[in-house]
Amino acid sequence: MAWIAAELILDEQDAVVFADALLELGAVSVDVADANTGTADEQAIYLEPDQSTAAAWGDNRLVGLFVIGTDIQQVLENAALVSGREHIPPYRTFRVEDQDWVRLTQAQFEPITVSERIEIVPTWHKPDARMPITIVMDPGLAFGTGSHPTTRLCLDWLDRFLQPGQSVIDYGCGSGILAITAAKLGATDVLGVDIDAQALQASRYNAEQNGVQPRFVDADAVAIAAADVVMANILSGPLKVLAPLLSGLTRSGGRLVLSGILATQADELMEIYQDWFDMLSPVVSEGWVRLDGMRRAD
Repeated sequence: MAWIAAELILDEQDAVVFADALLELGAVSVDVADANTGTADEQAIYLEPDQSTAAAWGDNRLVGLFVIGTDIQQVLENAALVSGREHIPPYRTFRVEDQDWVRLTQAQFEPITVSERIEIVPTWHKPDARMPITIVMDPGLAFGTGSHPTTRLCLDWLDRFLQPGQSVIDYGCGSGILAITAAKLGATDVLGVDIDAQALQASRYNAEQNGVQPRFVDADAVAIAAADVVMANILSGPLKVLAPLLSGLTRSGGRLVLSGILATQADELMEIYQDWFDMLSPVVSEGWVRLDGMRRAD
């Protein structure tokens, strides 16, 4: 089955309104992306929970996908009315042939070599038999496949510094990738914590796929004992709020590892956590930062 797509270039306000309107008017899907992707004007958007919920760029490429035979002109006229515009913005249409979307999606995810001994492999790829540790991980509903710099920064820390027999808390576990890797590296008491039921479900499934048994619990469901290593790969806003909690979960002399932090946010986070930790120099990758500190005795 083929589809007809309509492409428009819109500013931030119109992009949000048009996206909602096109979905209401029968679009199968709507994609909004930076119209300047791949140029010097490309803009990254990283929203914290306490910031604006607007999810558009200054210049946006909006593509609505419709069933063949849809009157695109009429749909766009109606969308313009909804958005308060007198005229339809310039647009173009093009045909989208049906494809094996599953295969195309899978093609985006190749094995990731974390280090000389750790590899992350989707289930549709054959693991490298030469790698001592293979983490089987497919993209899914929860964050964390090893492709993002923040995840790789945390995996790098585990590979370099985790000692067999240490206890680990992965706070905001997402897909469970950090907890699973810690277990495969010899941690003996590994706990993944999240507030998202889908993340916990995905983590348990992924752990089973990898033959390890970390525990995964709701952040509010149980009392959590302190651990030798506490990792939190989330965002700077929650990390500020969680500072007393994460500090309390780290044993005296234990290590705290934080990521999900932009380089411009690192100094503020370090200042907050220095109340409890001796913080090391930040480690930076592609504009993202990993912070590492040792818990001082109370």
